[in-house]
Amino acid sequence: MSLISVLRTGVSGMNAQSSRISTVAENIQNAGTTGYKRTGTEFSSLILDSSSTGDYNSGAVETVIRRSVSAQGPVSFTTSKTDLAIQGNGFFVVRDSNNATSLTRSGNFVEDGPTGNLVNSGGFTLMGYAVGENGEATPALNSTANMVPVNVSTLGMRATATKAATISGNLPADAAPLAAPLSDKVYTKKTSMVTYDQLGNKVTLDIVLGKTATANQWQAQVYIPGNDTALATVTLGFDANGQISDPAAVTAAVSRLAAANGTSINLDMSKITQLAGSYDLTGTADGKAPSAVTGSDFASDGSVYALYEDGSRALAFKVPLANVASPDNLEPRAGNIYLPTSTSGDLQIGFAGLSGLGSIKSSALEQSNVDVSSELTAMIESQSVYTANSKVFMTGNELLETLMNLKR
Repeated sequence: MSLISVLRTGVSGMNAQSSRISTVAENIQNAGTTGYKRTGTEFSSLILDSSSTGDYNSGAVETVIRRSVSAQGPVSFTTSKTDLAIQGNGFFVVRDSNNATSLTRSGNFVEDGPTGNLVNSGGFTLMGYAVGENGEATPALNSTANMVPVNVSTLGMRATATKAATISGNLPADAAPLAAPLSDKVYTKKTSMVTYDQLGNKVTLDIVLGKTATANQWQAQVYIPGNDTALATVTLGFDANGQISDPAAVTAAVSRLAAANGTSINLDMSKITQLAGSYDLTGTADGKAPSAVTGSDFASDGSVYALYEDGSRALAFKVPLANVASPDNLEPRAGNIYLPTSTSGDLQIGFAGLSGLGSIKSSALEQSNVDVSSELTAMIESQSVYTANSKVFMTGNELLETLMNLKR
């Protein structure tokens, strides 16, 4: 047995425990870091071949660093809608100021003042897919190429043009027929309703109605106040029960309205009745005046909605989740992010709740998966083993000094 090997074995043991203490220190200091994943030190013996059965050359111990990236940390709830936690598998896709893509579980995103992008505490921007006019995201298969920063403030104000309107109620069955043709000046009854053009401007529509000489028949015309030309004329025929006899025929597409406010409105009059009693018509229309974005809302599938001050919301982005075959083999980087490696597997991108990916929780954060009590226990163990290894080194050194003194 070589006394030198005893010294080296003692040093190897102290170095191994030093590595373990380092991971324990890192885990404890990041126990409160959002989305942090515990780092552990595992030991493996290194055996040296002995020249004979009577001699033994002590080996050493090797350390391997393992990161429990796949272990879920506890989820705590917050008051911020832009705080996001992943319940299950997957990572958020983020980019830094150099446009480099990485993965993270740290979902403490806030709106960046200068840009309006959602940025986490590490300074990384949340990426997602923009939603087109068809209401769908168009992701590239397992690629981050067409991802854009999630930024609802870029949507600005929104106006919704009127597309559908309805007039319902009752026309008196005993009304007298008009003596002259129906017009904006000659009518039996009149009602109005407010619509909106594509710019959000209010456009009032006047609907005038007059009973014709034909039994159980009325006419309706639509005008813009101040314009003597009717936008549409509709004939309303009623059956013996006072109901519209042909509902499909009285649904008018007011296409000429495009000249006034840039849109076409489908006007439904099929709910009007002709019964004994008084005149009672009301009109309603969809569409809304311009409204500004006031915030955002996240769904569990990653859908991001822009919230408007009028109470409406619109789908704006779809946040994907990324995953790899072996998350524990991802390469950690500063800022609590990870990069794929040859041992982690290729990047797979999908939407939350699909293909084994977890769900996204808004107003929630995933906490560190570090158990401080376990780390303190490991610290005590490492301290004891380190001390024991130092005793081995000191004993080997004393034996070596004894051997050197034999020459004296």
